Amino acid sequence: MIEVLVVDDDIRVARVNAAYVAKVPGFHVAGEAHSAAEALSRMEALPHLDLVLMDHYLPDDTGLAVVQEMRRRGHQTDVIMVTAARDISTVQAAMRQGALQYLVKPFAFAGLRAKLEAYADLRRTLDGGGEAEQAEVDRIFGALSANTETDLPKGHSATTAELVRRALVNSEGPLSAQEVAEETGLSRQTAQRYLKLLERTGRARLTLKYGDAGRPEHRYVWATHV
Repeated sequence: MIEVLVVDDDIRVARVNAAYVAKVPGFHVAGEAHSAAEALSRMEALPHLDLVLMDHYLPDDTGLAVVQEMRRRGHQTDVIMVTAARDISTVQAAMRQGALQYLVKPFAFAGLRAKLEAYADLRRTLDGGGEAEQAEVDRIFGALSANTETDLPKGHSATTAELVRRALVNSEGPLSAQEVAEETGLSRQTAQRYLKLLERTGRARLTLKYGDAGRPEHRYVWATHV
């Protein structure tokens, strides 16, 4: 499980965000904090923390100041900023201080879920260890920004693309177009069309399964699983 600390000055917002996190498979809310001091204290008490959802506007300091202090103390916990601060200087500072993503309030569950699922994909890639070719490096650096809802060709639906993406991400192995169709409720032709789109954009990878006779079966896997 990916252990998450939710930091927000508003107790109600923190609880909503924590509930969102708990709904995403593979994530567990390790705790909540409502001030900079409390956030740092919770980090000291949670040595196996993986990720912090960090608000910027805290009553006793800024979220970025907390990130700076985390690093000074040697905490390498990953950070996703979740805040209403949208000025470019704050966004730029967050990027320079190593925040992996930046989610602007207000947002729906789907927005946070997409960031968390992308983070989980990144973790799976990095946990593989070893050396990386340029294509793998590109996937690592692009993992958190990859979004099936952008740059879709005309005639393609973001909702359908997301269905297919989730089927691949949640699968333990490569899937055929028929299997994706059964998982999502789409027609086989539609599933095949979106799988080819994800392959062309580098988000999915095609594998071939050879049987006893006839043409090999085309199967697809989410790129960061490879």
